[in-house]
Amino acid sequence: MGAKLLCLFLASVLLAYYVYTPIPEDSEEPWKLMLITASFRAIGHLAEVADRLGLMHYMEVLMLITAADYVAPMSDENVTVIDTEFSNIAVRLYLPQKASDGLRRAVIYFHGGGWCLGQAGMKSYDHLTRWTSNRLNAVVVSVSYRLAPKYRFPVQFEDVYSVTKFFLQSSILSQYEVDPERVCVAGDSAGGNLAAAVAQQLLEDTEVETKLKAQALIYPALQTLDLNLPSYQENKNKLILPKSLMVKFWSEYFTSDSSLREAMASNRHVPVESSHLFQFVNWSNLLPEELKKDHVYSSPTYGSSELAQKYPGFLDRRAAPLLVSDAQLHQLPLTYILTCEHDVLRDDGVMYARRLQAAGVPVTHDHIKDAFHGAIMFVSGPAELAVGHRLLNRYIEWLNENL
Repeated sequence: MGAKLLCLFLASVLLAYYVYTPIPEDSEEPWKLMLITASFRAIGHLAEVADRLGLMHYMEVLMLITAADYVAPMSDENVTVIDTEFSNIAVRLYLPQKASDGLRRAVIYFHGGGWCLGQAGMKSYDHLTRWTSNRLNAVVVSVSYRLAPKYRFPVQFEDVYSVTKFFLQSSILSQYEVDPERVCVAGDSAGGNLAAAVAQQLLEDTEVETKLKAQALIYPALQTLDLNLPSYQENKNKLILPKSLMVKFWSEYFTSDSSLREAMASNRHVPVESSHLFQFVNWSNLLPEELKKDHVYSSPTYGSSELAQKYPGFLDRRAAPLLVSDAQLHQLPLTYILTCEHDVLRDDGVMYARRLQAAGVPVTHDHIKDAFHGAIMFVSGPAELAVGHRLLNRYIEWLNENL
């Protein structure tokens, strides 16, 4: 009996140790958030074991989890939902059934998932885009772009750009009764990265006559140069997206070569010949004082030129939109950027907002001090969180007022 009690006690201690995660004091539902974080950590550990044993690639294990979250396209009394293809790329279309006084607005949405995970048919994204269509009485195009590790950069960018360019054709806009002056690209996390890159590329594409009205970027990943920003340091081991996972996502976007991941993890992956790019991500100039805190800026430690030659994508502005010059930024459309305090990517979004404002672009920067990366996904089911609804409503309200 004593041995059983001891085993039970030890098992309880181990479980408590595994489940416990330091949660920000300002969190609304700390215990629920702790359990969600523990679940994500357990899945990550499972993926790590499978990868080390050679059973399955790390990202493929995670993809199994996201695949389990898939929901078939289901129309309701408010929105007609259709799975189809635009320019040979899978998309999920949301067409509002409510009558409209004129042409409708449209949102082209790119899901998150570190360029490796996710799809338009995930329950959380289906909820987000369906809600967007219904609330705005807008056509929504949600894109299922191809993913790493099977497909590397720039495939993900090329997929979303092809869909956007296809949809912006006057004949397609007319077919779906969309106002060509009220189209927005949007996305969260890696999807925010893709939306920013698409908006930039459209400025240079003389074949596209329709101009975007807006871009909406939800906690976007925007640069690969400095992976030791204050936000990376402060949130290194926090919640849904620790630094180690973000580094893994970044490196897998370009290659499975562990040398790039290791160099990124130590922040020594940028060659000296690319040193001029650091001006675009110098947080000592771009972050407000309240986010600099006690952090001290130090000059970059340069890495091997060989890595940049083998994998030039991580220095490509289509992968890192913050690397675009100020002269190019000023042409961008009306912009919404949502950042979260408890997020390694916080400073990417803050720096982009500051640079866009300096370039004369109308920007709404919505910084949520009690939120974390991925929060907008938790708006339905057992993992539903109040903070997720709050972020979703802020995003929808901005679109409703500005698109």
